[in-house]
Amino acid sequence: MGGNGVGRRAFIGSFTSAGGSGITAAAVDPETGALTVLGATDTVPDPSFLAPAPDGAALYAVSETGHGAAAAFDISGELPRPAGEVRPVDGEAPTHLALAGGHLVTANYGSGSVTTVPVLADGTLGAAVSVLRHQGGGPDPDRQEGPHAHQVLPDPSGNWVLSVDLGTDSVRVCALDAHTGALRVHSETPLRPGTGPRHLAFHPGGGHAYVVNELEPTVTVCHWDSSAGTLEPLGETALLPDDAVTDPEVRVYPSEIVVAPGGRFVWTANRGHDSISVLALDATGERLSLVTTVDCGGHWPRDLALDPTGRWLYAANERSGDVSWFGVDPATGVPALAGSVDVPAASCVVFV
Repeated sequence: MGGNGVGRRAFIGSFTSAGGSGITAAAVDPETGALTVLGATDTVPDPSFLAPAPDGAALYAVSETGHGAAAAFDISGELPRPAGEVRPVDGEAPTHLALAGGHLVTANYGSGSVTTVPVLADGTLGAAVSVLRHQGGGPDPDRQEGPHAHQVLPDPSGNWVLSVDLGTDSVRVCALDAHTGALRVHSETPLRPGTGPRHLAFHPGGGHAYVVNELEPTVTVCHWDSSAGTLEPLGETALLPDDAVTDPEVRVYPSEIVVAPGGRFVWTANRGHDSISVLALDATGERLSLVTTVDCGGHWPRDLALDPTGRWLYAANERSGDVSWFGVDPATGVPALAGSVDVPAASCVVFV
């Protein structure tokens, strides 16, 4: 696939089954953070999560359906164009994906598994070569009856692939064989039962990781040892004040966690409370403190993303069907709403 010469863009995933347009391309104004929709492609159903290639020439998407799949898109032009075959991942409802070791790795929520798909020399995808099936469950009978892999990502050293599983209350650290694509569990870190870990983000220094929990609105702070491939929980921090939710019928389901490039702040998106939590990190990276919460600018923020400059924070508000952007105060980390754009059933935002 060719290089990209069309300026900074955002790509927004969505649920076509809920009225979304598929993958929406938008121009990004670097001065105001504003998004201007350029168009969309709906060639793959429910492209709920996206991952751009490091060189900006390709974009990869899951198809979060019962017969899960992954697809490649050429983004050298203004709008994404399908590239190569759509590849089954041999797993149900893939909800996240990441590039690692020359492969695309998907987290399959429905089947509680992780699949490896080779990325070919031209950027297209080969057939799936490995499926790692998680085992276990948790105390929540509705959400943790079995494993539910929710995120996969490489660690900063590039030596490991981590898999966050909501169903088993654990994070698996895996070794990826770059030749065969096989994933092998190297270690598994149990977190507090019933917390439902969803996503993880690393400190820019590489020595700490922060796990946002979906079933209890907390972040688990962990020490990360890249040489040993081990994750050690250090403690939890609440994402909301004690009196934040007064209606006993309302549950809060945090969805995403983002760490500032300088390592001073952490943000999470909180569905149910429709907010963004702002947390401050101490110099060690081990202590998180809640600063405040701000309105997410819509309803049901499924994803949160920083633009490459770190100046603008974006919330994909799934149920109100929009993406809101916020200017980040560099001194306090507090985001201020600056605008929004309609994107039906928005589920994630990535930048190229």
